[in-house]
Amino acid sequence: MVKKNNYDLKLFSPAKVNLFFRVLKKRSDGYHEIASLMQAIDFGDTLSFSLSNKDAFTCSDPSLPMDRSNLIVKAINLFKRQTGKKFSLKLHLDKKIPMGAGLGGGSSNAATTLHALDRLLKTNLTTDALIKMGEMLGADVPFFFSKGTAYCTGIGEILEDIVCKPMNFILAKPKALSLSTPLVYKNCKIDAVSKTSPSFFRKRYTEDFFNFIQVLVNDLEYPAFKLEKTLFRFKKELEELGFNKVIMTGSGTAFMCFGKMQIPSLSDVLFYKVSSISKCSASWYPSK
Repeated sequence: MVKKNNYDLKLFSPAKVNLFFRVLKKRSDGYHEIASLMQAIDFGDTLSFSLSNKDAFTCSDPSLPMDRSNLIVKAINLFKRQTGKKFSLKLHLDKKIPMGAGLGGGSSNAATTLHALDRLLKTNLTTDALIKMGEMLGADVPFFFSKGTAYCTGIGEILEDIVCKPMNFILAKPKALSLSTPLVYKNCKIDAVSKTSPSFFRKRYTEDFFNFIQVLVNDLEYPAFKLEKTLFRFKKELEELGFNKVIMTGSGTAFMCFGKMQIPSLSDVLFYKVSSISKCSASWYPSK
């Protein structure tokens, strides 16, 4: 294995967006049944790994703890328990995905770590086995073991791969604003969500992609706006800039802006030009 910058393995850890997001019901265990079309994008973090004689976890963002609260460390410990492997790891996270944005950064890092450990330790786990491990870490983790575009149901862990449509758009996120996903869900009232069947959006994606963009919904927008009223004003401001469609991804606070690719001039806002990406089932995501 060729070392890159003193690490054995360097992998891209992509962000994801929810092209549409329907909340269907609240389960007895407190989780919500959802239906969403999730898409990996060419914006993300980079993780570097080496087997070592001592654990050493570092991050480019000093405010992000690399302790047992981090999904990367949780993924490492889970992998050890599930496989019985004993090892130490040198790991570095180059963090680009903003936290509290609905872009799945922590979940992507966890999935990337599981994939990396499978390669480094030559455990030859099946994709299904990695997905099962991912479920134990969080509802969004399994998605990253798809081919990059997937129709997700259950609590997000039931995946159906869909052919990726090439798309380009702009992500916009207020710099100083983040939201707690559990709190957004807590404020989601089932009687106030969209009544449109998820199958309608899925069919539009495959058969009428242009109009698919125009009819997108996210059932978590309204509860997010109730928690943070500035988010509603932010969406209106983006719409007034001339984008054809502006919609929040996941539980927020990032928005997908479709229709033009010119970065607006707004202070205190992070903008990213992004594109959809895909991968083969046995490989990992290409870096930008």
